Amino acid sequence: MNCYDDLVYRGLIKDMTNNEDFIERLNAGGMTFYWGTDPTADSLHIGHYSSLLTCKRLAKYGHHPILLVGGATGLIGDPRPTGERSILAVDTLNHNLECLSKQVKSIVGEGTKIVNNYDWTKDMDVMTFLRDVGKYVNINYMLDKDIIKRRLETGITFAEFAYTLLQGYDFYYLFEHENCIMQAAGQDQWGNITTGVDLIYKKTGKNAYAFTMPLILDANGKKIGKSEGNALWLDKEKTSPYTLYQFYYNTPDSKVEEYLKVFTFLTKEEIESCMEAHLACPEKHLDQKTLAYEFVKELHGEEEANKARETSEKIFRGEVSEDMPSVKIKGDSMNILDILVESNLCPSKSEARRLVEQGGIVVDDDKISDPSQIVDKKSFILHKGKKKIIKIEVE
Repeated sequence: MNCYDDLVYRGLIKDMTNNEDFIERLNAGGMTFYWGTDPTADSLHIGHYSSLLTCKRLAKYGHHPILLVGGATGLIGDPRPTGERSILAVDTLNHNLECLSKQVKSIVGEGTKIVNNYDWTKDMDVMTFLRDVGKYVNINYMLDKDIIKRRLETGITFAEFAYTLLQGYDFYYLFEHENCIMQAAGQDQWGNITTGVDLIYKKTGKNAYAFTMPLILDANGKKIGKSEGNALWLDKEKTSPYTLYQFYYNTPDSKVEEYLKVFTFLTKEEIESCMEAHLACPEKHLDQKTLAYEFVKELHGEEEANKARETSEKIFRGEVSEDMPSVKIKGDSMNILDILVESNLCPSKSEARRLVEQGGIVVDDDKISDPSQIVDKKSFILHKGKKKIIKIEVE
């Protein structure tokens, strides 16, 4: 299977520029391309991971990846549908940049070149920016972008409005200085990408290439991302390999095949075989187990994947594992509702009360049905429904 067919099979192309030779260039290899992110945290999350794996796939087909970390654009923040991003301190951004650089190289490969757009924007004065970038972008063109249209109704700052110019200039700069002729990004970045493609053509008369990848949604149709409040981090100190394993093990049947294509390097034949085995014996959850194992193996290595699988199987059998997730809380003879809230298993006491009254909470082997129940133990296993099991240690 060639590069383009592989990307299409895995559902990794949402939009692409209408270059006559784009597919041919994808299949031939040898293009330098970039993917960018702003350093708004010290770890990327699974919302980024599909893009990183796409970069790794492109590299396997002979293309040359560049990671752009937005030290400059991160000081502004791209416009979101819901409002303006919080502005981070420069020291925080620099720390995040260092962490993300290491993380990306560990995932995509040590050959990945890391660049920071702050390096080529920090010395550019306003007049130069307006002359070299602003004069090439029509204001009506910017107003026609979906994200700008939505924000105009509630208000948008000029800094956010100008974000697309900065990102467009990034592509132009890399085109000129790194021979970078292709950009890949999530589908919500299409407007920013096309700004760069157009800027390159207007300033050089040459064509550039770009494509976007569909956003990865959870089973409820929500975008998986830090800004959506449901992030699972790629740093195992922030999200354990076991937690990632359990997340994908609990994937609904309707999403498993999609996730196998996006998040693993299993071949088309291997994925089809996995799905056939699942249909023949769905109660064994072979497809979910394969997805969970392959995800953790690709991200954290075979040893961590084996440990996560073993821990999951032990907990399913009712055994206590030293690798099972644990939470420490402070208190003494605590009410079950307080325990659920303090351990972050429930966002509120009302939600905790509902779970208890519905019989969804088990402490060790005892089902808790009374919301006023006091748990007088220093260490115990708490079951929240059938899928969430953690060890609670009371200090």
